[in-house]
Amino acid sequence: MTADGAPVRHGRDESAEERADRRWVEMLQEVRVAQTGAQILFGFLLSVAFTPRFRQLGAFDKDVYVVTVVLGALATGALIAPVAFHRFLEGHHLKPQLVTAGARLITVGVVLLALTVGCALMLLLHVATGSAVAYVIAGAVLVWFAVCWWLIPSLLLRRGERGR
Repeated sequence: MTADGAPVRHGRDESAEERADRRWVEMLQEVRVAQTGAQILFGFLLSVAFTPRFRQLGAFDKDVYVVTVVLGALATGALIAPVAFHRFLEGHHLKPQLVTAGARLITVGVVLLALTVGCALMLLLHVATGSAVAYVIAGAVLVWFAVCWWLIPSLLLRRGERGR
């Protein structure tokens, strides 16, 4: 209760439709950042196969390249999917379901993007140095992504839930 006897309110005073609209707009703002990065990285990866140096890569490096390109394509597809969903479902009064499905695809897309960056970094460092240190550095970068993108938000969520 507040000092004037009114109940303490948490959250917003919005209908389910208003909440879905707000979450949709927030989600689109978030995905723009990841989507742009994924598309730029994917475009760069596509161009690598057409460089003279690519023919000189060993079988392992070419395999890593193929995996990286496929991961980049999957990440790009997952991050663009919410827009395609919206185009297909617009006007069918399914915004809450659209937001839920879109949020899940964005999560998948961000994980795939992290894996794409990790593989691309490993490939680049392996080709540049020829050293196994490439695997250690790429692994450390993936751990860093997990800390920044999952662990810290999870800790903040737990802390926020305890504060209620």
